[in-house]
Amino acid sequence: MKRKMNQFFKRIKKEWNSLRKHPKEYWTMILTCIREYIKNNSLFFIFVVVNTFNALLLRYFTIHTVENLLYFAPLLLDFAIVLLIGAFSYLLKPKNRFLYLFIVTGIMTAICIINASYYGFYNSFTSISFLSMTVYISDVGDAVAKQVIHPQDWIYLWAPLALLITYLRLRLTSKYHLEETKEDKNKSQFMHTFAVALVSALVFCTSLTPAKCSRFGNQWNREYIVMSFGIYMYHVNDLIKSVEPQITTLFGYDNAMKIFNDYYDKVPDTNEETNEYTNIFKGKNVIAIHAESMQTNNMTLSFNGEPLTPNLNKLASEGIFFDNFYSQVSVGTSSDTEFTYNTSLMPTNNGTAFVSYFNRTYVTIPKLLKEQGYYTFSMHANKANYWNRDLMHQSLGYDRFYSKEDYEIDEVIGLGLSDKSFFKQSVQKIKEINASGKPYYGVVIMLTNHTPFDQVDLYGDYDVDIKEVVKDKKGNETLKRYPYMEGTLLGNYFKAVHYADEALGEFFASLEKEGLLDNTVIVLYGDHDARIGMEEYQRLYNYDKETNGILDPSDPDYREFDYYQYELNRKVPLIIWSKETKENLHTTVSTAMGMIDVMPTLGNMFGFYNKYQLGHDIFNHLDDNIVVFPNGNWLSNRVYYNAQKNEYLPLTDSAISNNYIEKGTEQADKLLQVSNSLIVFDLIQKVQELKESNSSYINERDVAK
Repeated sequence: MKRKMNQFFKRIKKEWNSLRKHPKEYWTMILTCIREYIKNNSLFFIFVVVNTFNALLLRYFTIHTVENLLYFAPLLLDFAIVLLIGAFSYLLKPKNRFLYLFIVTGIMTAICIINASYYGFYNSFTSISFLSMTVYISDVGDAVAKQVIHPQDWIYLWAPLALLITYLRLRLTSKYHLEETKEDKNKSQFMHTFAVALVSALVFCTSLTPAKCSRFGNQWNREYIVMSFGIYMYHVNDLIKSVEPQITTLFGYDNAMKIFNDYYDKVPDTNEETNEYTNIFKGKNVIAIHAESMQTNNMTLSFNGEPLTPNLNKLASEGIFFDNFYSQVSVGTSSDTEFTYNTSLMPTNNGTAFVSYFNRTYVTIPKLLKEQGYYTFSMHANKANYWNRDLMHQSLGYDRFYSKEDYEIDEVIGLGLSDKSFFKQSVQKIKEINASGKPYYGVVIMLTNHTPFDQVDLYGDYDVDIKEVVKDKKGNETLKRYPYMEGTLLGNYFKAVHYADEALGEFFASLEKEGLLDNTVIVLYGDHDARIGMEEYQRLYNYDKETNGILDPSDPDYREFDYYQYELNRKVPLIIWSKETKENLHTTVSTAMGMIDVMPTLGNMFGFYNKYQLGHDIFNHLDDNIVVFPNGNWLSNRVYYNAQKNEYLPLTDSAISNNYIEKGTEQADKLLQVSNSLIVFDLIQKVQELKESNSSYINERDVAK
């Protein structure tokens, strides 16, 4: 082996010397060799071209920047990986070579199609670990078919078709038989192809920086990794990360524990910060409302003079309303919100906590309130095992989980029991819980306002068109209607939102009627945005009723709605309401705030504290809070930072320094690292075991003395 390697490097040295002495003749020879290679290996050549080009198309159609077409590094690495995998075809018998290349092309095409569809819905790239969650797709099949998969996602099928056509064409010519007769060159072709792949990968490595390597290792900024390393290397890394939970004892533990200790050694064991809201709700009952797909933007909209969300607006005006609040979800969407809300930790960079890490130890709102004597429960009229809730809700500390089996499914809208029936039945259950006399904490999880928003006839009467009274020359009045949002996906969503708002109004009326609001605090949060594409909002903001189309960008009334406006538009409502807030504590808080900040904010109000929370009590950080997203983006009161493109949008007129951006990015990276290390390696449990071990040792030592 050593002798062959020496020969290999001597040959490279010889070729290099030849290039230096006779560059023109050398390059002519190289081009001739390439032409001959393509001529005699046309099937393999097509295999490399179609799969490398598909990877390029994916980056362009998802991330939508021309730079992706010009960025050479990921293209080179995609080429190297395709070349490397394809090289093994030369070790097969000629009759099996096409089948191998066709299967590999099928797999790579599937990778492109799945990621294109997934990116269109989640604005991110999928993960191997997401396969563990495909069992839940059957329950939202309509949503997948109607909103996730688009016709353009099938463009990548040209790759296997091109390979098949090339193969059939070669079968009809002597070229195919020529390829089959040259079996003696197979090993040589494998070595040469492998060497080209290796050299290509080494050339790519020259573009790497420490920052790129760090982001590649962390894996949370998926768009950046695909943009910098290509889709195939992203999935190689993703595969390694996906098996990490099963092999945590083999690597990474020491580094994770160091990250954990470096962060939490500076965190006090008890709450040392107080403010005017400290303990104001201590001992009161809590009903948290998990408002499915509810966005804050809905609260600003009216159609024909009728507010879209009158009940939500009333609740916000009477409570503490956080109008600059964001969910921080990853692939787990609703389950990620439940996790983040209850633990003040971020979603994991692979898989979801609910599915992949349900058996970890967490400090949660239900557990901390149970220490104060509370009874804790959760209610959701869906299958208990959907998103693994039956197991995860136990881990979160709920005493009881009321699921589909506990409800009469008497009215179905969308994915299951309608919100109105769900609330009606839940009030009776809460009434029974209240009769026990113990303080209680419960979360009720809404369902109707869930994609695909296609059961318009069941949402009730709420028009999202434009109605105008017009007069003719004789003064006769007629009602003219313009379709506006009617029949659009976003318009259907608004109808679902209005239904959900009506359900909330009925829920509050029933709680009041049963006397369940007298000593109770309501916490309402939107779990995530509606996941509706940016293009849908163009009609909302730039509708031209004269043409029933979109205003021209040159029109003075045209409103720019770009990537940043879309991201900022994804904020969701957070409202803390009680009869005390209705009387004298109602206010609006506009500080940038994320879901991880809810637990510490509530903790200060209810008198509990979690050392491992990563968020802040927002009332102690009104000027310096930042919201970190799982992809590495972050925002503050002053700026929205895009980690993928390393650019930002100022949100105020004040100057933004490089130091401010660097500090915010460092803080975001640290938070994501700490959270992921804590979850994956179950470090809270490890610390508790260490404390118990040390305590036992001290007791034994004292007894011995």
